[in-house]
Amino acid sequence: MFNRSVSRQGRQVAGMEEGDGQHPAPTAPPGRPHGEKLQLLLRRSQEAKNSAYCPYSRFPVGAALLTAGGEIFSAGAGGVPAGCNVENACYSLGVCAERSAILKAISEGHTSFRAMAIASDMGDNFIVPCGACRQVMREFGTDWDIYLTKADGTYVVKRLEELLPLSFGPEDLKKV
Repeated sequence: MFNRSVSRQGRQVAGMEEGDGQHPAPTAPPGRPHGEKLQLLLRRSQEAKNSAYCPYSRFPVGAALLTAGGEIFSAGAGGVPAGCNVENACYSLGVCAERSAILKAISEGHTSFRAMAIASDMGDNFIVPCGACRQVMREFGTDWDIYLTKADGTYVVKRLEELLPLSFGPEDLKKV
């Protein structure tokens, strides 16, 4: 399913199978975070898990959102909780980490995003956003990167349009 995985040391691993060969990571395309900015985005998503309120599922998730202007929103940003999941005894009222980060960024005037990193403690599995989060992300375009991580820090990069193909967005409302 995934075509590449990159470790936090910046090494690309072909495929999803253990033991695949490792190769130097390719140069990041223009607009894609790289170097220290990418490492900070990934680290902030890991740190955001610590702010999660998940007494029912015991499944902490953290997210860090990179705006087009280069600002990162997460639980580690300015000490203001954002980018973590918050559960509620009425399960449907909980908020996922991805939406939490987006809502915080929007509340501060940002509506253009370049990337999001998502972290959890799923062991050997990559965390992926739920359908509701994918649709909320889609509100702000399809041309941005989503970094799906494992507990050990390895990650895969997907474009939002790969995670939500044939999507419905604001421009579709203008077709009526």
